[in-house]
Amino acid sequence: MSLSKTSDAVLGRITLQVSGGVAVVRIENPDRRNALTKAMCQQLTTLLPRLDSDPEVKIVTLRGAGDTFSAGAAIDDLASVLLDPQDDGSTVDHLSLADAALSALRKPTIALVDGACMGGGWQLASACDFILASERSVFAITPAKIGVIYPRAGIERLVRQVGAANAKYILFSGEACGARRAVQLGLVTETVATDVFEDRADELVRTLLARSSFSIHTLKRLIDTRGVTDDEIDELWAGAWTSMRESPDMAIGVRAFLDREQPRFEWEPSHPRQARPV
Repeated sequence: MSLSKTSDAVLGRITLQVSGGVAVVRIENPDRRNALTKAMCQQLTTLLPRLDSDPEVKIVTLRGAGDTFSAGAAIDDLASVLLDPQDDGSTVDHLSLADAALSALRKPTIALVDGACMGGGWQLASACDFILASERSVFAITPAKIGVIYPRAGIERLVRQVGAANAKYILFSGEACGARRAVQLGLVTETVATDVFEDRADELVRTLLARSSFSIHTLKRLIDTRGVTDDEIDELWAGAWTSMRESPDMAIGVRAFLDREQPRFEWEPSHPRQARPV
């Protein structure tokens, strides 16, 4: 289904398919290599929290339409994407709001990158838990080519993933790199041959669906903890340890291991049931 309520040709669109516990969120703006407009960023910001609250969604994948992931923020809409003026004189960075919505998801998220992944496209991909890329994919982050500053969330994440020196090289030069080099730098988690990309994506999704949601949700929360005090971190870990004792999944996993069977985990996150996004 399309989430765009105005002209797709003008604004691009974000589409959604949900099947078998997997939400496929697709960036669609084919005339502009899936460039991200203000409207598309707003659609993502609205959609993603609703997916997080949908009990039928276990995993969220993000991908581009056709043979491009995303060329980044649409140049002709760049000011509206990054510096949208408000009535009170402030500005809104819609790309970073979409990034924050992705980062806030409690459920596992996978960016499936097939083709070009540039600028703001990489920022959204990197907001997922990890990136699977086809070998034909190409990556570049190019603020210095157009005289802008890359959004803070993207820069800070880039430095965490590739280190300060590599981040400076990537940002200052704006040079593109292939998928294998992107793995070496830490921009991408895994790259596979293009002709088996879809098979590997399906395999990875099936693997996560078979794992304990309790383990995945809890580990994600613990790993992504930043900007909190030591006492808060200690409290978070203590709560996680208590939750593990109360969760049914540990007993299920141990019993299945001893019986040499595949476990059928039961834990589900608590959230209000609500209508499917339309």
